Amino acid sequence: MKKILSVLWLACCACFSTVAQDNVIDEIVWVVGDDAILRSDIETQRLYMLNEGQRFDGDPYCVIPEQLAIQKLYLNQAKIDSITANENQVIQSVDQWMNMAVNQMGSREKLEEYMGKKYSQIKEERKETVREQQIVQQMQQKLIGEIKLTPAEIRKYFNQLPQDSLPTIPTTVEVQIVTMEPKIPFEETDAIKARLRDFTEQVNTGKMEFSTLARLYSEDPGSSVRGGELGFMSKTQLLPEFANVAFNLKDSKRVSQIVQTEYGYHIIQLIEKRGDRINCRHILLKPKVSDKELTEATTRMDSLYNDLKAEKFSFDEAATFVSADKDTRNNKGLMVNQNYESGNYGTPKFEMQELPQEIGKVVYQMQVGDISKPFTMLTDKQKDVVAIVKLKARVEGHKANLADDFQAMKQLVESRKREELLNDWIRKKQKTTYVRISEGWRNCDFKYPGWVKE
Repeated sequence: MKKILSVLWLACCACFSTVAQDNVIDEIVWVVGDDAILRSDIETQRLYMLNEGQRFDGDPYCVIPEQLAIQKLYLNQAKIDSITANENQVIQSVDQWMNMAVNQMGSREKLEEYMGKKYSQIKEERKETVREQQIVQQMQQKLIGEIKLTPAEIRKYFNQLPQDSLPTIPTTVEVQIVTMEPKIPFEETDAIKARLRDFTEQVNTGKMEFSTLARLYSEDPGSSVRGGELGFMSKTQLLPEFANVAFNLKDSKRVSQIVQTEYGYHIIQLIEKRGDRINCRHILLKPKVSDKELTEATTRMDSLYNDLKAEKFSFDEAATFVSADKDTRNNKGLMVNQNYESGNYGTPKFEMQELPQEIGKVVYQMQVGDISKPFTMLTDKQKDVVAIVKLKARVEGHKANLADDFQAMKQLVESRKREELLNDWIRKKQKTTYVRISEGWRNCDFKYPGWVKE
């Protein structure tokens, strides 16, 4: 399944190649159904993988065209089955990707120079890539359907596996956390608001452009390099407090009132509205925490730590009624894995490297039931906080077994079943699809030998 889907990642990233193709004589090297695969398509993919240090699972001039051919099979079947992409989702995904690309390069002009194409061209190519990605995923899901496995099937599969083929389950932990935010003096927040009011005055009187001020002073590294521009976003993509003000802006020459969010204080300027999406600029200033406030917060947390050790109240109670971490306090402080790439996503289980660095260092030395001493850390909102954690559970790394790892084995069997279903479909589709491969491109050890028909 991973190998089949890898073509989607390659397609998504193809436009990042930095090597010019002017010296490559283009030609059609594969034809799949009515679709051609060009030599330049393959070369672009290969160069990207080289630039990123990715390893080739075989000869790239065999692996890459085969992956592209598989994608063509899915797309051709999707046409027959009338499967289409959700254009709103495509646009939203493309806007996010373009914002990220501009952010990485520093400006639209630099992105255009890097890509050797106009911004509009890059965006249109990206739309086609995302559109095809969505269609392929939908086609695969339709082919797979809903896989339902009984416990007996999972046990049978497990018992058939040789011992040396059993997957290794890495060490996982479950962690509870209580955080305390240092108090921000009124003088600090008043000074920030005064600076933002001054920025507003400068823009409204024409003394300075909003974008210039954003580049000079905004503390949002993602948008400051673009003059504060966020790119087109829907309400659900923005914090509620920010969205409520931004979507009520009417005049692109005026500046909003000061908006407070969990990230700090903002002022906003409208650029453009398109239906239910908006593009705006903002300037973010964050209150600074002094050593004095940080020390005071640590002292308060020391007192809390001592009370916990003296069992005056439980860690669950401290997390529920004292913690400043709104993401965990309603869950008795239990952290939830938000890593989409993780097999533990949405669960309280973390592999050690998935924990925030400061927490991982502390938890590594702890035993189950231990409560840490207070330590400082930076949250995902870039806030300095003082934290204490409790190690609720730890399962050491081990060879998979049904008693402890039934859910992991279930996921493994489902994954294998999906891969088998898709592999069978590809082999059948090869027999009914016209495929022509140019001389010099056939002598490959293909994963699916049926491409070359004798």
